[in-house]
Amino acid sequence: MQRFFAPGRTELAGNHTDHQLGRVLAASVDVGITARAARRRDRRVCIHSKGFRPFTVALDDLVVDPRAYGKPWALVRGMAAAILDAGGTVGGFEAWVSSALKPGGGLSSSAAFEILVGRIFNALYNGGAFSPEQLARFGQQAENRHFGKPSGLMDQLACALDGAVYIDFAAGEIAPVAAPFADMGLTLSLTDTGGSHAGLTAAYAALPTDMCSVARRFGAKTLSQVDPTDFYAHRQPGLADDRAAHFFEENARVPQMRDALVHRDAAAYLRLMNASGRSSEQLLRNVRAPGGDDRLERGLARAADLLDGVGAWRVHGGGFAGCVQALMPCDAFPAYKKGMEALFGPGSCRELHITGVK
Repeated sequence: MQRFFAPGRTELAGNHTDHQLGRVLAASVDVGITARAARRRDRRVCIHSKGFRPFTVALDDLVVDPRAYGKPWALVRGMAAAILDAGGTVGGFEAWVSSALKPGGGLSSSAAFEILVGRIFNALYNGGAFSPEQLARFGQQAENRHFGKPSGLMDQLACALDGAVYIDFAAGEIAPVAAPFADMGLTLSLTDTGGSHAGLTAAYAALPTDMCSVARRFGAKTLSQVDPTDFYAHRQPGLADDRAAHFFEENARVPQMRDALVHRDAAAYLRLMNASGRSSEQLLRNVRAPGGDDRLERGLARAADLLDGVGAWRVHGGGFAGCVQALMPCDAFPAYKKGMEALFGPGSCRELHITGVK
């Protein structure tokens, strides 16, 4: 019996830039999914997860099944298929899983589960031959093809790598970054507004679709291949171009936020984080989906009331539902937590700790 762990992740900068091969700043956090696992003699994966019904996956049938979209067993099938596509080996195992990541809670429980399953297959059947970056790509493939979610690669890379990381997808650069918020006198937090992600796949899919439609106007596949000066010279009115403008602004902001961390410049980081949040709200417009609930919208408004002038707040991750990320002086956190939990309930607001930070 072997023990495994995969952390959750937080997105620090680069909201919806990854699927355009842009830049992101993300980090693994100190809560995640743990498992005890052992090989089976047959080709079945049996998952026993605390709080959920157990399920079994037969590894002899790994074709994509649209009826399984959004189901955890689809991720197991997808990880197995990706490993086989890469020339690896898969086999049956029994795993007893416990997760500290609430589904839809903003810390990417699906990506963490993908990395956990990948680490189990990697250790039990491949001698650890696959790198964290490869496991992340397997996770993205599983999520896109088998889970039915058109995600980028940021979540999986952040879960697979330890600590904070700066990623430039166009340049192929992946570099660790220190994110010592406590040493900067700051507390990083995440508030789960409780909004449901159900029925939002089309809203998420529209984001890369709109951005790619703009890229095609300039003869490119993704916005990372478009000259920002050329875009602004020919910018057109409408949501798609607003979303493209968000990409160019956010993509330029990510290395600035990285540098603010490197230099431990709290004021610069807070200013840039707020700019990131405003861009997501006003240009990307991923706060509230048509017909969706307003919980995230209300959460951002409450954060603005509580932190105006002292901290920063932004949409976290995919948006439309889910979480508000906030950063503030450490002594401001108790009042902030109380104010957010008055709106969304006890335990909805938590301090985040990035792994690897001493």
